[in-house]
Amino acid sequence: MTGATESPPVPVVAVPVVNAANALTALRLVLVPVFAASVVMSGMTHAGWQVIACVIFAVASVTDLVDGWIARRFALVTAVGKVADPIADKALTGAALLLLSWYDRLPWWVTTIILARELGITALRFWVIRRGVIAASRGGKIKTALQILAITWYLWPMPAALIPIGPWIMGAAVAVTLVTGLDYIAQATRLRRSQR
Repeated sequence: MTGATESPPVPVVAVPVVNAANALTALRLVLVPVFAASVVMSGMTHAGWQVIACVIFAVASVTDLVDGWIARRFALVTAVGKVADPIADKALTGAALLLLSWYDRLPWWVTTIILARELGITALRFWVIRRGVIAASRGGKIKTALQILAITWYLWPMPAALIPIGPWIMGAAVAVTLVTGLDYIAQATRLRRSQR
C-alpha cells in the first residue's frame, strides 16, 4: 500500500433529448411549412402576406442562432440536435430560395448554387462526424447572416427605390457561400487524413 487513493469515477451525465435547444430546432422545422404557406398566400404580390412570411422567416432564423447558443452554454448538445439542426436550417433556407425563384424574384442559378453548397457541406459534416465536428467558422456565420438578410430583403414588400439593393446583398451572400464551402472541404479533408 502506498497510501495513494484512486480518484472516484467521473459520472457521465446524459443530456436529455427533450431540451430547450432541441425544442427550438423542432419549432424551426414546424415553421417551415407555415412560412411556405404564407409565401404562397402572398403570391409575392400581396404586401400583407409578404410581411407575415417575412416575419415568420425572421423568427425561424433567430431560433437557429438561439438554439446553438443554448446548446453550447448549458451543455445540451445531443446527437439528435447535431442531425436535426442542419436539416432545419437547410429546410428553411431551401424553402425560401425555391419559392423566391418560383415567383421569379430570384434567378434559379442563385438558388441552385446555394442549395448545392448547403447540401454538399451538410453531407460532408456527416461524412466526418465520427472523426470530429467541423465547427462553424466566422466566414460561415457571415454567410448565414448575408443569406438571411438577402432573403428577408426579397420577402419584404420593399419600396421600388430599395429593391435594387437586394441583388447586391444576395451577390455577396453567394460569393461568401462559395468561399466558405471550399474552406469546409479543406477542413474535412484534413480531418479525415489526420484520423487515419
